[in-house]
Amino acid sequence: MSLTAALSYARHGIPVLPVHTPDRGGVCSCPGGERCDSPGKHPRLRHGVNEASTDPRQIEIWWSRWPRANVGLRTGVIMDVADIDSVEGWHALRHLLADEIPPGPQVHTGGGGRHLWFRPTGFGNRVRLLPGLDWRGAGGYVLAPPSRHVTGGGYTWIRRPGPSLPAGPPALRAMIAGPPPAPARPVAHPDRYAQAVLESETERVARAAVGCRNNTLNRAAFALGRFVGAGLLDAGTVRRELEWAARCAGLGQAEIRGTIRSGLRAGARQPFIGASGHAA
Repeated sequence: MSLTAALSYARHGIPVLPVHTPDRGGVCSCPGGERCDSPGKHPRLRHGVNEASTDPRQIEIWWSRWPRANVGLRTGVIMDVADIDSVEGWHALRHLLADEIPPGPQVHTGGGGRHLWFRPTGFGNRVRLLPGLDWRGAGGYVLAPPSRHVTGGGYTWIRRPGPSLPAGPPALRAMIAGPPPAPARPVAHPDRYAQAVLESETERVARAAVGCRNNTLNRAAFALGRFVGAGLLDAGTVRRELEWAARCAGLGQAEIRGTIRSGLRAGARQPFIGASGHAA
């Protein structure tokens, strides 16, 4: 059943990845077992969401190896997803949108939450947009029906996808985008500034709380990638420091490497602008 669903998503252009599965007692299928802090929600693949594919042969190989795998869908390609994990999150979103929820696809997550699908915004993941509401965009992923939740419930469709997806309402898009960036201030010593940012970001990653660790790592890698792109930090040094910090936070090695790689690459494409107004 999971293979059939995975192939169907792939036919519609959504990159698919196999995800670990909780057993009837809620124990994750990963080596961490009972100690896993995200049972049934993290990828089985070494490079995580970066290996998501629409190739039917590859998907068949994965599900022949893990026939009970949960189905993960990469966001930011065909759809972005509003991830609502509580009643408070649902009420907060309704309040934000004045009860005008777009009639797009909705998924019941099995744990009492909802996923609302929208057209891609171009933005990445955002954690805690509102209490109980996260955003899964470029570089993220969500579980999809018929995946199983750690509580024992299944992911099911409330409203299936139609021929098109709704755009994100302006109020929601504004919150995802965040406030406009403050005017750049001249930096007298960009190299010292870059080193200070490296220390600050690695500390932030090391202290990240469960539930937002990967997103914190992704943001840190992007921020530091901008200094790498400007020639102010060495990529190898940044990678080593972030890997150390992420291990301190409790992230797995495969997830760490994939997140750092994609974050650094994205950040390097937008180099830090120094005092001269050009990439330093």
